Amino acid sequence: MKAMTLRSPAGLDTLQSEDRADPGVPGAGMIRVALHGSSLNYHDLGVVTGRMPTEDGRIPLSDGAGVVESIGDGVTEFAVGDQVVSCFFPDWQTGTPTIGDFSRTPGDGIDGFAQHHVVLPATAFTHTPKGYDAVEAATITTAGLTAWRALVVDGKLKAGDTVLLLGTGGVSIWALQIAKAMGARVAITSSSDEKLDRARALGADFTLNYRNEADWGRKVVDWTGGRGVDHVVEVGGPGTLAQSITAVRVGGHISLIGVLTGNSGEVPTAALMGKQARLQGLIVGSRQEQQDFVRAIEATGIKPVVDRRFPLHQLAEAFALQQSGAHFGKIGIEW
Repeated sequence: MKAMTLRSPAGLDTLQSEDRADPGVPGAGMIRVALHGSSLNYHDLGVVTGRMPTEDGRIPLSDGAGVVESIGDGVTEFAVGDQVVSCFFPDWQTGTPTIGDFSRTPGDGIDGFAQHHVVLPATAFTHTPKGYDAVEAATITTAGLTAWRALVVDGKLKAGDTVLLLGTGGVSIWALQIAKAMGARVAITSSSDEKLDRARALGADFTLNYRNEADWGRKVVDWTGGRGVDHVVEVGGPGTLAQSITAVRVGGHISLIGVLTGNSGEVPTAALMGKQARLQGLIVGSRQEQQDFVRAIEATGIKPVVDRRFPLHQLAEAFALQQSGAHFGKIGIEW
């Protein structure tokens, strides 16, 4: 069986195709899945570039979607031929968060989905949204579910709310689509006017090139008539958090889900206190939340934005595109 593996020292030049033993037949409670698609996340990029160390020979990619080939004893949720998609936290089934690391996250603490077949517990997958191909389905595992949890599960998004999104990567574009489907008004930032044009075509109500406006948080407040936004999906981290605090309304909600500008930095605590805003860190979501998200996708008809698709053997080239920041939405891997 073919698989892409990451050799030590980690780097895009140490990603290689290898033959691995076939995973065999599923035991009780397990399913065998023929994988056909994945998508790239910044977590995956951190692993393959060595910023998030993992074992030599690790199979990367936290997202995986495909078709059930066989089922083990006791499996009733899935049948042969069902289309399924993986879960970022295969052991977090429902309820409040219980996991704060990546020791059981595919492509990091355990082998991921850059391979042709896997045999895993049935509870490590959900059904895919109807009408999605494997690459589209794979985009919900990490980016899509993160946006869903930030806005809907934790943020309690409702029609008429205002949302601020930073950048035009996978999480932000998913959040734009979710917010618009639920009747919210959306502001989004980017350093690219071309990408802002594409965001407007997807329904963004207010766009801002942050390279041309250093005090972009204040501009967002002005857009809301001085009130501030109800929700911020904060993917930047310490380099953008101060502006996000400026932009949020008194009593608003900031979802801290990314550290693209660094792992630590100063937080304007007095400003945060004055806003009485809820600053909440989050990492993806549970299997139950993914199942809820799948139902919402089917009800709204949302389709993910996939910028480009690469074959599995060109995984390094796909990560190079991600590193460049030239993509809009998600980068797919298809085989």
